[in-house]
Amino acid sequence: MEVKKLNFPNHIEKSEFPPISMALGYFDGVHLGHQQVILEAKRQAKKHGLKSAVMTFDPHPSVVLGKSERHVRYITPISEKIHILEKMGIDYVFIVHFTVEFANLLPQEFIDQYVINLNVKHVVAGFDFTYGRMGKGTMETIPFHSRGQFTFSVIPKLTKKEEKVSSTRIRNLLKEGKTAELPDLLGRYYTTAGTVIHGDKRGRTIGFPTANVDVEDEYLLPPLGVYSVRMEVDGKWYNGVCNLGYKPTFNNEAIKPSVEVHIFEFNQMIYGKEVKIEWHQYLRKEHKFSGIDELVSQIEKDKLNAVNYFKKFDKVPENFSESTSFLH
Repeated sequence: MEVKKLNFPNHIEKSEFPPISMALGYFDGVHLGHQQVILEAKRQAKKHGLKSAVMTFDPHPSVVLGKSERHVRYITPISEKIHILEKMGIDYVFIVHFTVEFANLLPQEFIDQYVINLNVKHVVAGFDFTYGRMGKGTMETIPFHSRGQFTFSVIPKLTKKEEKVSSTRIRNLLKEGKTAELPDLLGRYYTTAGTVIHGDKRGRTIGFPTANVDVEDEYLLPPLGVYSVRMEVDGKWYNGVCNLGYKPTFNNEAIKPSVEVHIFEFNQMIYGKEVKIEWHQYLRKEHKFSGIDELVSQIEKDKLNAVNYFKKFDKVPENFSESTSFLH
């Protein structure tokens, strides 16, 4: 898969690319609704002998156009989005640098420079996709703006439990700690990536060594608390329990919450390694204990609850997190 970064103005010539079937959208989360759009672009590519492509934008438009929001946390930061699209077998990913100047393009200018100019012969987007200044371009106006240079498909709304599958819905569930409900919308469990760093190493002194994970700042994290999780280390997944919080029993001065994972039946030195955490089930809130004995007792209970939770996955392939709906 080739990743192409585009700026404004776009000087790429049509001759630089083969004929393309392209999915258009921001695609934060690459959820089941997004997957329908992307897979239709891939299907049209195969049907008509085209290359498949996805166009997305970075940073989030609200960072550029918003009055108050200067930093957005994502369900899938751009690196994660690229990883998922590669797993889906997409040929090209176009990442447009979103700026005020780009946002001010007229709908026809956007289509001319960022669709027709990329040799796109078929466009796929969701029913509510908009383009150009103030979102004046819609899937109803795209026949006019296409200038007869490409065909297009419109993907209807996808609903689950009578509610639209959307990035906003997923964000709200994440903020409420309802991580167990996310696979119904994402087609996979929610994951975050980060690096294992040195912590205070207190866990090993009480019999529960943990991996202290510095999660990339762009990820949206669930609320503070204890979770059943799986963690990927060197391509292999392990079950565990995670404390996301400030460790109030020991520390009253932490500036940012820590992410500490106790991995079951694991005894490796993994400092400096890139890992992924797969968030499964919220177990309890974080709270301060009266002392070490009470804390250890509670951790034992947390571990038992997580072990019992994962027993239902005994027959699930080890790479379950990659066994998403779009890989089969």
